Amino acid sequence: MSALVFQMPGTARHDREMAIQAKRNLSKTTDPVERLRLQCLARGSAGIKGLGSRTLDFKEFVKGLNDYAMMIDKEEAQEIFRIFDKDGSGTIDFDEFLVTLRPPMSKARKEIIMQAFRKLDKTGDGVITIEDLRGVYNAKHHPKYQNGDWTEDQVFRAFLDNFDSPYDKDGKVTTEEFMNYYAGVSASIDTDVYFIIMMKNAWKL
Repeated sequence: MSALVFQMPGTARHDREMAIQAKRNLSKTTDPVERLRLQCLARGSAGIKGLGSRTLDFKEFVKGLNDYAMMIDKEEAQEIFRIFDKDGSGTIDFDEFLVTLRPPMSKARKEIIMQAFRKLDKTGDGVITIEDLRGVYNAKHHPKYQNGDWTEDQVFRAFLDNFDSPYDKDGKVTTEEFMNYYAGVSASIDTDVYFIIMMKNAWKL
């Protein structure tokens, strides 16, 4: 049993590097979706998963962008919205939006992410819960458990909240949410080899 790790190793440093890289690329690209993706990345790996509720109409979409201080003018926002509103219903599905916005990942990266997911998903039902973590992680090493602030379950729940969608923190982490989290981390790491080593070390794979 390994101690509970809250932040992925090097995440803060990766976030800084990723932000610098994203800002640099922002000046070179005119594609509106790519510009939005880069602005999210410039805010760090959490930026990409924090925009709003499950379905958004145009007004909510623009408000979400403004709340996140995304520098996008109305025409550009309309263009992006049209791309995502595939059925022309006037609303977009937030999960679909995230998947499209998610930085692309190689097959090798997706495979190692799924390996980590399967290791955590003890019951094999495709969802990571507190019950799954009991068999994999030892919460007793966590400082808040040691000083009596948190129970074992609170340590596990805080851990799951890292990966959980911000608008739907239900203590259950799906493969989709796990992938979304790592898409943000992955964007800051140039080579597959380094990403795979980081994942193997973090999850003892």
